[in-house]
Amino acid sequence: MLKTLHVIFIFSSLASFVARVALSEFKPEVLQHKLSKIAPHVIDTLLLVSGVALILQGNWLSGEFGWIISKFLILLAYIGLGVVCMHNRGAKRWLAFSGALACFVTIFIIAITKHGFI
Repeated sequence: MLKTLHVIFIFSSLASFVARVALSEFKPEVLQHKLSKIAPHVIDTLLLVSGVALILQGNWLSGEFGWIISKFLILLAYIGLGVVCMHNRGAKRWLAFSGALACFVTIFIIAITKHGFI
């Protein structure tokens, strides 16, 4: 059940990010609502908590865990690119958005294969 919740939070986080980027481009005033500011942080916190719980529950730190470190480092890049994307316009925004999506896909592949770059 924890894994299912984690997957739900993953796709909720991705949908939230894509929606926020689209809204910032086409309807930026919607992002000023309190719910628009709080909801992504709640979703991402639940995602992070469920991920840590899965690591602890699965006892994944007792064996080869370079893939977890790889996911974490790419997650930091995803967050950084997301911030750049949300605070810029034009080509810089779309380049950061593409990079963030590439990070998301890479994290997903590492999660499935359990093979990181570390």
